Amino acid sequence: MSYPWEDWDHITKIDPDKDLVDGETFEDVCETGTDALEIGGTLDITEEKMERVIEATAKYDVPIYQEPSNPGVVIDDDALDGYLIPTVFNASDSFWITGAHKEWVRIEDGLDWDRTHTEAYIVLNPESSVAEYTDADTDQSAEDVASFARVAEKMFGQKIIYVEYSGTYGDPEKVGAAHDALDDATLFYGGGIHDYESAYEMGQHADAVVVGNLLHDKGVDAVRETVEGAKDATAELVAE
Repeated sequence: MSYPWEDWDHITKIDPDKDLVDGETFEDVCETGTDALEIGGTLDITEEKMERVIEATAKYDVPIYQEPSNPGVVIDDDALDGYLIPTVFNASDSFWITGAHKEWVRIEDGLDWDRTHTEAYIVLNPESSVAEYTDADTDQSAEDVASFARVAEKMFGQKIIYVEYSGTYGDPEKVGAAHDALDDATLFYGGGIHDYESAYEMGQHADAVVVGNLLHDKGVDAVRETVEGAKDATAELVAE
């Protein structure tokens, strides 16, 4: 079975709690060349904020996925291509491994399983909100990260492994170790992608790079640069 993210090089994550740069629109975001939009954030997320972004992006020809931070903000909307649900493999609090997921299944009547997928997060920036939120054990060597990735794929059947350095640029060695440990799963990388060069470098180690804060801080031109970097990295790897 094939999955849409197998062909992605670049994902733009939109935080519903943050504004776009003055003068820019969601149409501008969708025209950057990004392969998919992931709508989600860690703090101060509500259903209303989620709905606003989904409604604003639904009219454009870019796949839209919701990444809910908790069961209470999940939106049932046909405009969504699906749900990407984080499960934090190095969380010290089990709520973020299976607990939140159990609650969602408990309270949701008729969950759309065909559109629901999980992302096996490995959170590595101790200063990030997601690390604090999930009480993640971020002190992981490259070998540890590779082992988490392999456990996620081989023991738990995860199709997406997500190395997350949210708020800072990560260690390419650790990202590469995760990638080398995988056979078929897709590796996402997020954290500190801010220009062509950083997207190009991480694009050589991950299957898809995720850009989030850059959109809200610097705008669509900066995002477009990262799209070019990620796609050039993939093109070079394919040509080798």
